[in-house]
Amino acid sequence: MERANLDYANLPFAYQKTDANIRYWFRNGTWSAGELTADEYIPLHMAATCLHYGQEVFEGLKAYERPDGRVQTFRLMENAKRIQRSARKLFMQPVPDEVFRDAVHRVVRANRRFVPPYGSGATLYIRPLLLGVSPEVGVKPSHDYLFLVLVTPVGPYYKGGLTPVRLIVEERIDRAAPGGVGDAKCGGNYAAGMRATLPVKDKGYAEVLYLDCREKKYLDESGSSNFYAMIGKTFATPASPSILPSITNLSVQQIAKDMDLTVEQRHVSVDELPTFNEAGCLGTAAVITPVESITYRGKDFVYAKDGKAGPLTSELYKRLTAIQWGEAPDPYGWTEIVPEA
Repeated sequence: MERANLDYANLPFAYQKTDANIRYWFRNGTWSAGELTADEYIPLHMAATCLHYGQEVFEGLKAYERPDGRVQTFRLMENAKRIQRSARKLFMQPVPDEVFRDAVHRVVRANRRFVPPYGSGATLYIRPLLLGVSPEVGVKPSHDYLFLVLVTPVGPYYKGGLTPVRLIVEERIDRAAPGGVGDAKCGGNYAAGMRATLPVKDKGYAEVLYLDCREKKYLDESGSSNFYAMIGKTFATPASPSILPSITNLSVQQIAKDMDLTVEQRHVSVDELPTFNEAGCLGTAAVITPVESITYRGKDFVYAKDGKAGPLTSELYKRLTAIQWGEAPDPYGWTEIVPEA
């Protein structure tokens, strides 16, 4: 196999053109068989519900080249379940399991030469996208839908990999409200969050850490990922109906239990910041990213004084990524080899 001519060791986390994306249309109550295309553009009616009424949800997962040269995905069907939950919340047609799996397998095979080589630290990022495409000028759900999957080779989301990042607690802007769509992976959540995230990046912070919008007392999540803290031998991660359920977080919780750590998914008060031994962000893009410090009301709470991840964070990262890359046995059944044909 001839690989794409890319500098895989220095890839940014950004879109790059690949050979194909795949598209399925839902019309007259039926999903199409799926069509691979090199076209990067979508034909959309100007009155499509995704443009006017926000009927748009998406996912993010990765394909990894294993040491034996085969390609695998990680928790593929959890992503299928999550896009289904997001779709139902926005009154959209859910993508069936078999369509989701078929789409991912076919688009990865079609772009095999773009899968970064094992050992490069880069991955093939997979972006499933579901759009309401019927023209409507009244607030109502679409009848027809487009489900497409694009891929792009990417490097680490945070450029330092396991290098700790700085966060700052956001008190003015709310990410999402209980009973809203914070637990759905829809584009509007991210668009709204830019007004909090972009200004702090100019000040040297990687992201904001939101508080709950009701009491402004409990930690919620960062702008792009879930959050956790190590308090002694306890892995504590915020629980809230407005948080997007992270598949990475779900996986790390299981690994933490198998390390004999206590796992608590609960309200984590901002007043507990001084009690953290370690902290980190969790997500498909972020993987496990350690937090160097959290700034709250002008005070820095430091968790990585030497610029290195703490011992528990490092072990969680090691165990998780070993499974994702196929370097260690997968006792949980999380990985799935992409068939060659």
